[in-house]
Amino acid sequence: MIRCGIDLLRTSRLAEVNPAIRARFVKRVFTEVEIAQARDDNETLSGLFSAKEAVSKALGTGIGKVAWQDIEIVHAQNGEPKVVLHGFAADVAKLKGLDEWSVSITHEGGMAAAVAVAQSS
Repeated sequence: MIRCGIDLLRTSRLAEVNPAIRARFVKRVFTEVEIAQARDDNETLSGLFSAKEAVSKALGTGIGKVAWQDIEIVHAQNGEPKVVLHGFAADVAKLKGLDEWSVSITHEGGMAAAVAVAQSS
């Protein structure tokens, strides 16, 4: 089985949010590892957000059934994004046999996009 998800986001959306609300949003959506790797950069956070959305679509759940922090996008030493699933997201992936993940994130013209592909081995 192969599953795919995609998402697109204007990077300015995060930058335009009231700073107090933005801080709460970042803590609710992103893991500590993601926050540390993003270094409060709106473009990076937007890319991570899009990747989480894309993964949730590949799972077939969308966000809501799966918590934001159940999907973690970490960057390998070479910068390559990797999917790490926790909680219910990991349970859904296991149930569907989705054990191999690939995610790609891009930024251009004030937009962040991500594609996630999952397959069963």
